[in-house]
Amino acid sequence: MKEIGGYIELDTYTGPMLYEDGIKLNCGRNALAYIIKAKKINKINVPKFMCDSNDKVLIENGVEVIYYNIGLDFKPQIKDYDGWLYVVNFYGQLTNEYILTLGKNVIVDNAQAYFQRPVKGVDTIYTCRKFFGVPDGAILYTDKLIEINLMDESYNRMNFLLGRFERTASEFYKDYVDNNHFFKDEPIKIMSKLTENLLHGLDYDVIKKKRTENFSYLNSKLASINKLTLKIPEGAFMYPLYIDNGFEIRKKLQDKKIFIPTLWPAVFNLCSENDLEYDMAKNILPIPVDQRYGIDEMNIIINSILELLNKS
Repeated sequence: MKEIGGYIELDTYTGPMLYEDGIKLNCGRNALAYIIKAKKINKINVPKFMCDSNDKVLIENGVEVIYYNIGLDFKPQIKDYDGWLYVVNFYGQLTNEYILTLGKNVIVDNAQAYFQRPVKGVDTIYTCRKFFGVPDGAILYTDKLIEINLMDESYNRMNFLLGRFERTASEFYKDYVDNNHFFKDEPIKIMSKLTENLLHGLDYDVIKKKRTENFSYLNSKLASINKLTLKIPEGAFMYPLYIDNGFEIRKKLQDKKIFIPTLWPAVFNLCSENDLEYDMAKNILPIPVDQRYGIDEMNIIINSILELLNKS
């Protein structure tokens, strides 16, 4: 029987949720696990330029993995492939028109392109916590369904989000890392009620506009020193600044309390130092452009980078 009365919990939000019609799951790696099980995938081609978060899923499901290279345009350097092709839409640089040219048996990872609509008939994965203040959550589009009997619960993994809202990131960084590691051993679950509720409370238009404007502004100021030629994605993930000594600049920016992640450390083990992917993982600076910031913060980042480059 439903409880009535007592203290008031978190409000229920009723705003529109982006991708309400998708399959709502607990995390991105389990969205991939869902597709593997639903479509009985036994061989998959994945980019070398990728994190190792999916490794356990692939091993546990007995999937043969073939690695391929990408180019400076982030496009797969592979033509004929056997099995399935896993395509990561790095920084939202792959258009839907391009994705349509890739052929059959394609899985698109839009973890870095949340505002890019799925291509009809193409299995597509979205990861919520890379774009919004939620502890988990993923959206999957696929035409094959499997039964899921477990529902996730997020209430005990909110500490790093609530803590950073009132204090600093450094105080709750360990909680953040622990939350990321948590999903390594989690089975496929339905998205938690808490996460889905929070996703119904977001103003997606404002978030998309902020991210697009920040990315565009950074590109207008930094394109001349960037090794990458970029298109402006709607609702961008981060701005990838590729420079020769990016790894040194990253360390120095920390002293200015500007924290730029190394997104794919696993690449250093998979690739040799002569590989493009190795250099990209080392020297691309993924600059934050998210909805917390505006042009003032973008100028602080730009001025700090240019100052450090002039000194180096």
